[in-house]
Amino acid sequence: MIIAGRATPDDLPRLCPILSRQTNRQYGNAPVREVEVGGVRFGADRPVVIAGPCAVESREQMLELASLVKQAGADMLRGGAYKPRTSPYEFQGLGLEGLKILREASQETGLPVVTEVMDTRLVEQVAEYADMIQIGSRNMQCYPLLTEVGRTGKPVLLKRGMAASLVEWLGAAEYIAKEGNLDIVLCERGIKSYPSGEYSRYFLDLSVIQALREETFLPVIVDPSHATGVAAMVEPASRAAVEFGADGLLIEVASGRGSVLPPKCDAAQAIDPEQLRRVVEFAHAHQHRVAQSK
Repeated sequence: MIIAGRATPDDLPRLCPILSRQTNRQYGNAPVREVEVGGVRFGADRPVVIAGPCAVESREQMLELASLVKQAGADMLRGGAYKPRTSPYEFQGLGLEGLKILREASQETGLPVVTEVMDTRLVEQVAEYADMIQIGSRNMQCYPLLTEVGRTGKPVLLKRGMAASLVEWLGAAEYIAKEGNLDIVLCERGIKSYPSGEYSRYFLDLSVIQALREETFLPVIVDPSHATGVAAMVEPASRAAVEFGADGLLIEVASGRGSVLPPKCDAAQAIDPEQLRRVVEFAHAHQHRVAQSK
């Protein structure tokens, strides 16, 4: 039966000629194409750990957490200046002020920064302050935004849509690559399934890592915070992702014992700096690239 719009991985060489291993022979035999962000290399000899708060809420909060993330040994800093929220009445981020705070935190710690852009009109602004631009799950198929981000030449972190197939995900990445930007890192952040919300926020699809290895040369990292939605699950989910061969982790952190107020968004999934330290030690000790090459 012929169904309009139906696509399978067999269609990837046609749909994604730049990013498909079958059609882009330059990277056909390489395990992964390395992507460098401020001296940090995705797809190198060990997983990269990106950590920080869900949102930049104040200068004091961000600088404190940036210092703790640095002390825990993480490689990059995350934080949302513009936040996509289910309700328009929830905290939307500090905007330009948040970007400036992120840049200050980066300069103080030496950690490169990744932050999300949600609007084509803000791409140039976000690119000025970020070392890496994030496209979130809700905007994975916002094709004008993908095109504009691709044109910046900045490295891009592309999260999987919460109901996206592998073909749809790589199709979104192709929009970025078509603009001449191959510095793309894919991020599995959990997808919706029938038990979603019963015991975890989403379903963490670690099987997709191997599928991506076969179809494309892009690095892939995992966001265990959004996938589980439960702080106690983040550490074991992180370990599982690393064992599956993920090129890195994207983790939400709160200051924990020393904080007076909980984070304004996603407080239940944020781990404390001590948990982060354990995750970093495990990830950095896991030389999966070296093991694979033997």
